[in-house]
Amino acid sequence: MRTLGATGLVLSLLLVVGGCSVWHEHEASKWSDTTGGESLERMFWKDVKAKNWTELSRHFAGNFTAYTPEEGRFDRATMQEHLQQLQLDDYSLGDMQTELSGTTFVVTYTITMRGTFAGQPLPTAPIRMMSVWQEQKRNWVMIAHSVIGQAGK
Repeated sequence: MRTLGATGLVLSLLLVVGGCSVWHEHEASKWSDTTGGESLERMFWKDVKAKNWTELSRHFAGNFTAYTPEEGRFDRATMQEHLQQLQLDDYSLGDMQTELSGTTFVVTYTITMRGTFAGQPLPTAPIRMMSVWQEQKRNWVMIAHSVIGQAGK
């Protein structure tokens, strides 16, 4: 039996560690398929684009709060009204980071959107956002959301 040399051991470890770092959550096709913070956020934006307001409303906590630098604070109802003014033609999410604490995910990411808001074109620069998701009665709901600002500023 041949023993693995130091170089072979290092290469083997790099393959194992490298394989773990490129693993991504599977893409959820419905809310019950979500497996973590990233898939929750992706389902949220998928429903915003599809204007699936009934399903989306099930995933806002009763005490939901949001904040944007331009418009200030939103509660659950005003956030839903705000989102309904969004015509989202396309979007991409990036720089996704999730942290789990108990039954709560904190998700930070950038979003680049193409479309309009209240008839006006959306900014083309990526926007940095943060969402807080919590599992309540076997259902994930967003309890807080914030637009932090343009990415890179």
